[in-house]
Amino acid sequence: MALAEVHLLRTINELAGALDSDECRRLLYLCGSLDSDSSVAHVEEMLRSQLIRGEINYLFLIELLSELRRFDILKKMFRTSKDEVERTLRNRHVLSRYRVLIANLSEDMANEDLRNVKFLLSSTIPREKVDNAKNFLDIVVELEKLDKVSSESVDFIEQCLRNIGRVDLAKKVNIHQRSDGRDQQQPVVPHQVVQMQRVKAPIVYPTPNCTPPLHQPRLGLPQRRIENQGMPARRSQNCQSSLDEYKLQMGPKGICVIIDCVGNDGEMLEHTFGGLHFKVVLHKWLGVDDILSVLRGIVKQTRNQDVSAFVCCVISRGTATDLLATDSYSRGLRLDTLRHLFTADACPMLAGKPKLFFIQSYRVPEYQGCARTNHRDEDLETDGYDAMSAGEVVPTDADVFWSHCWTDESQLGQGDHRSVYLSALTNALQKSEKRRTHLLDIHTVVNSVIYDHNQRGSMSSYHIDLKHTLRKNLYL
Repeated sequence: MALAEVHLLRTINELAGALDSDECRRLLYLCGSLDSDSSVAHVEEMLRSQLIRGEINYLFLIELLSELRRFDILKKMFRTSKDEVERTLRNRHVLSRYRVLIANLSEDMANEDLRNVKFLLSSTIPREKVDNAKNFLDIVVELEKLDKVSSESVDFIEQCLRNIGRVDLAKKVNIHQRSDGRDQQQPVVPHQVVQMQRVKAPIVYPTPNCTPPLHQPRLGLPQRRIENQGMPARRSQNCQSSLDEYKLQMGPKGICVIIDCVGNDGEMLEHTFGGLHFKVVLHKWLGVDDILSVLRGIVKQTRNQDVSAFVCCVISRGTATDLLATDSYSRGLRLDTLRHLFTADACPMLAGKPKLFFIQSYRVPEYQGCARTNHRDEDLETDGYDAMSAGEVVPTDADVFWSHCWTDESQLGQGDHRSVYLSALTNALQKSEKRRTHLLDIHTVVNSVIYDHNQRGSMSSYHIDLKHTLRKNLYL
């Protein structure tokens, strides 16, 4: 072994022994390892293996320590200061920019943020892995193992951060993606010729002229990004064409239809949305055909009214795909049918305007012997209406916010039952009257309440499916 390698080996042993378990965990990830063993012995073994393969040099170790903020070790082992290291690393990096980004995001995440992330991804990552995750880095490691996240694909992470209200961190992911597009880890220079370079500082990402929002339709699951192909690219001087907000009227902001088929929380929602200055219509104890009749009436009503938003709340027994209303198990209204009633094609006057759905369903067993006659999308009427100019074409499924919560039907047997989901939603909406709060931030509060409820080990667990294709910020 060459003298330089012997010296590097001693440096590795001394370095690993000076780190705590959290720093070891972060170091492993920065080095490209997804191993869960963060012991000092494992770190030493991994670094030795990389040294033998020629993947480690002094610059590599210096950048590692810099990312770990261990400038004390840098001073002791490499006789260099923080300023000198930052100048050295300004334009030259050995570590993966993607892994540095993820490690830094993990450091910036508060405990509450981590709880919200765990809740949102509880159906994506195995429960045991979610429970054992100590930080956001552990979560990303599991997502990488599932091939849902990689250095070439960070949209999933960006959307997750947006949906827990950490837009600041989501913007960092977006800037990384736009400025890079791929992982630009520089090849390692053979350690025999590496010398300490006394210039350069931490990477400074170029600030793009405008950062568009990247929304995915389903929270917690990687799906096809909504492509606004019909929308011409328009950019204003202040770059607000994409991140602008929906403009709501001063009078009635829009129509809110509430359909309560169990008789518990309809009045609570009526009071809440009335306080938010919506024109509220409450219907109780409807069957499936009655629901369709009411909703089609709303569609016709919008043709004669200038509404800036639409809200639909439904409380009903149901299955995974259907709302049963007050009918027996032989009939059902598909959830997709409910949403498609208000697409830009079916309801042109709502094209380009936010359409919000809040669904509380109480799951009942699906009986295999019952032949359900579903209302299908092809049975719906679609009237033509040229509501928008050619320069403002909006994709059919744009501007939708879909929040569907389900729990077990057995709760309805309790005389004083109130939906945890709807109670949290109304409380968060009422507080938003006092201070301007983005709808996604409101829902983050709802997510947190439900997560805490489920963590208490209650028999009545709640589950949420949140997806949206909002193109702008929405403040109610």
